[in-house]
Amino acid sequence: MSHEHEGSHHPGHETSHGSASAKPAEVSLSFSLTPGKLFLGGFLLGVLVMAIPTAIFGTKVLGNSGKALTQEQLESLSGQLPGAGQPSPSGDAVGPVPSGLKPVSAEDHVFGNKDAAITIVEYSDLECPFCQRFHPTVEEVVKAYNGKVNWVYRHFPLGFHANAQKEAEASECAAGIGGNDAFWKYIDALFKRTTSNGTGFALDKLAPLAKELGMDEKKFQECLDSGKYTEKVNKNFTEGQAAGIEGTPGGFIISKDGRSTPIGGAVPAEVLKASIDKLLQ
Repeated sequence: MSHEHEGSHHPGHETSHGSASAKPAEVSLSFSLTPGKLFLGGFLLGVLVMAIPTAIFGTKVLGNSGKALTQEQLESLSGQLPGAGQPSPSGDAVGPVPSGLKPVSAEDHVFGNKDAAITIVEYSDLECPFCQRFHPTVEEVVKAYNGKVNWVYRHFPLGFHANAQKEAEASECAAGIGGNDAFWKYIDALFKRTTSNGTGFALDKLAPLAKELGMDEKKFQECLDSGKYTEKVNKNFTEGQAAGIEGTPGGFIISKDGRSTPIGGAVPAEVLKASIDKLLQ
């Protein structure tokens, strides 16, 4: 941060050596707050405030409509904020399942044993870089528990990720055409190929990807163009907010006996396992 030196010329410092009655030199310690300085100060304070929740969640949303900047956008404005984008510790805190969390139903996409003792409910965005990082972690953990843990994926597309909404709808078209397995294959492929953060996978490539995965491309495109699953994706988002989801990835690890632990960001496998083990006790 540059320090500007203004007003280095001070009245009274004019070397009038011959006048005994001259007033002593006055040193001004005042600092003028110009509109430009006020704007800059407010901007920097705002960036700092926005960075705090982003350090807790991978990608943070504010309220029902306002959306915060992505971590990359924050970094471009404020320059490598220390710790931003890092997950918060998931919890040692075991509590009841949040009252606003919708129970798992036939409408959900489940990976793993449907009768597992533990369910990971994740709210995710297919263009979120932190979700992209977290996705293989959850898959690894579910497989490690040999049927004791399953995974439910729900949509939470953020407004500043321009392709996330249609990609979420595309994954539902995949499920409608090819069933649960097709859904998981489709989002796996999207996460592997997107560069993430808004428009990382082109929308005109969504139907060709479905064809590559064995689906009817024309039928898939018709589904996507129709907006058949727009309402379902929007409902996932609203229900996520009701459950207290504020960022992606976010969610809960829940047990059949009604206990839960929150997931706060792209936590590593070891953190997920520690929470699962506690719920399995």
